[in-house]
Amino acid sequence: MKIILTQEVSGLGSPGDIVEVKNGYGRNYLLPQGHAISWTKGGEKQVQTIKRARAARDVRDAEHATEIRDQLKAVKVRIVARAGTGGRLFGSITPAEIVEAVESAGGPKLDRRRLELPGHIKSVGTFKVTIKLHPEVQASFNLDVVAAKK
Repeated sequence: MKIILTQEVSGLGSPGDIVEVKNGYGRNYLLPQGHAISWTKGGEKQVQTIKRARAARDVRDAEHATEIRDQLKAVKVRIVARAGTGGRLFGSITPAEIVEAVESAGGPKLDRRRLELPGHIKSVGTFKVTIKLHPEVQASFNLDVVAAKK
């Protein structure tokens, strides 16, 4: 099955890429989740607009990505969340909350879709978060999740 990706899919491609996938994976996961659209000749025209939007939001080059990585190393990211006994959170920490915490700590503006979390963050503690800034450059930083005072 030929599809056009509309979002970054790990191990598959970037927005605007035309890829061949198994029928079940495309029909049952990628299309319903909105990660892709079916390939058609008319849809191929949409690829150009998807790629233009991606270029506007992408990091310019590897050099710029290394600058952002250096900025992230200097930032202490901390999120205060409501937690119950034993340090278990009410809900979980989302990528959008992490991006907001990085910006409020004085860090660079990041794309939440490029964050790679170590699973669902549902407890207090320190977690290592990785972000793919550029195809050759990845950055990681520590995220401290602390319980809110009652």
